[in-house]
Formats: sequence, structure tokens, C-alpha cells
Amino acid sequence: MLKKHLTNFLIISFLFFVDRISKIIVLNKTNNFGSSEIYSSEFLNLQLVWNKGIAFGLLAFNENFAYQIITIIIGIIIVVLFIIMNRSSNKEMSGFVLVISGALGNFYDRLFFKAVPDFIDFHYKEFHWFIFNIADIFISIGIFWLILVEIFYKKKNEII
Repeated sequence: MLKKHLTNFLIISFLFFVDRISKIIVLNKTNNFGSSEIYSSEFLNLQLVWNKGIAFGLLAFNENFAYQIITIIIGIIIVVLFIIMNRSSNKEMSGFVLVISGALGNFYDRLFFKAVPDFIDFHYKEFHWFIFNIADIFISIGIFWLILVEIFYKKKNEII
């Protein structure tokens, strides 16, 4: 049991630091160039955008009080996710580890920068997907994994 918790802690820490390093590199590049655009191609732009909302910029508020309430709620959700992760099966645990890693990365930014630096912008011609970061990738893959576990590995009660 202790080995499982230690392994999860080490993976979460590693993924958190991968996210931190990616954001530090982007922040340093934008400060050195004096521009928010780092790289641009036909399908991918690396451009710094500060996100004050939650996933994909939703619920972005200019009011400090609303921002703090959302940040507190996110902190509570992370604690609940830790509890659920510790009670979950091994198949589910991988998904929770990814979600928690990403959530902690973005939560850190909310606390220290009052916004989350997003910088990955996939696009096709004039259509741009939401700008996101490495932590968002971890969260998305983790949620996708949890959905797959729910669909394919959990036994369903049959209604007769």
C-alpha cells in the first residue's frame, strides 16, 4: 500500500515538474523576445496567453473575489480527487494521477501568477482550437482514461 502511494506521489511530482519546466521555458522565451509569440507554423503556434478562467478560459472573471472563490473550489476538488484516487482501482488510479498532476500544475499558477499560462495553439487556416498547456494535456488524457475505464472495465448492473 505504501509503495503504491509513494509511486503515485513520484509520478505526480514528475509530471508537475514537466509542466512547470514547460511553462518556465515559455515564460523565459517571451521575456527574452519581448513578444508573446514564440513559434508559428501552418498548424501550430506557440504563443503565451494568460488564462484567468478554468478549462479553456471558461468562467474568466475580472473580479478578484470571483477568481478567489473559483481557486478555492479548484483546491477542494484536488483534495477530493486525492481521496478518490486512494480508494480507486489500479486501472482508475492512472487516470487520477494524470488529472491530479495537471490540476496541481494549473493550481500552482493560479496561486502564484493569478492566471495560468497557456501557449499551445493548434489551428487549421483560420480555425483555432482552444490554447492550452502541458497540464491541460495531462488532465485531458486522464479524463479520457477514466472514461475508457468506466466504459470497458467496470461491470454494469443489468436492468431486467
